[in-house]
Amino acid sequence: MSGVTVSLAGRRALVTGSANGLGAAIIAQLHAAGATGAGVDLSVSGSSPEDWHEIAADVRSEEAVRAACAEAAQKLGGRLDIVVAAAGIVPPWRRVSELDLDEWDNVFAINVRGVAATLKHAAPYMGEGGTVIAVASLNSWRGDGNLASYVASKHAVLGIVRSAAIDLGARGVRVNAVAPGPVATEALKSRMTRRAQSGGPDLQTALSAAAELTSLGRLATETDVAGTVLFLASDLSAGITGQLIPIDGGLP
Repeated sequence: MSGVTVSLAGRRALVTGSANGLGAAIIAQLHAAGATGAGVDLSVSGSSPEDWHEIAADVRSEEAVRAACAEAAQKLGGRLDIVVAAAGIVPPWRRVSELDLDEWDNVFAINVRGVAATLKHAAPYMGEGGTVIAVASLNSWRGDGNLASYVASKHAVLGIVRSAAIDLGARGVRVNAVAPGPVATEALKSRMTRRAQSGGPDLQTALSAAAELTSLGRLATETDVAGTVLFLASDLSAGITGQLIPIDGGLP
């Protein structure tokens, strides 16, 4: 039996957090499936595929997001078919008693306000058959004593997704989220290295311990996450909206 080929030929995408990590991996998958689009990040990296535009914008600024969505739509022929809100940060570990509330505000400005602004200003360019995918987290439904600000922000992302799915569904636009568990990105490795310097396990020990917790015995990869986004961006998921799909290798 031959495999299923996903084609996004003719579809136009906007991806925030596009310069590296999950955002860059998502653009690579969408591009391979035939989509054209625009990536939005703090600065232009020059790393996107040739037929993809790059737009510099800070998702903490609503005006910057509004302008980025308008520019992307203009460059892509006046519409957006796929919107991926992947911009986000993970702050350093902090116990609740040690919370830095300025840091908390910054986490929410990027992880929550940025997603809300992206949906608000991309939605006018979307119509029947459009699809929005937000990058949430396994922390959208579970806690972590070291990351209260991040956990709270990802719970909020899930609330936005579920509400937007109801609102935009009347226009034929689907809204879903992916929930990566630990993914061995350079960002995760850097955080583990910093924790090792503060008395935590060394990088390889930390990676191995995280992998052993999963049913598959390995961490999810950027490609795993991007492949799930590709599924949600395609007609294969035409009946799915308001959902959160875990990509965690089978964590208990």
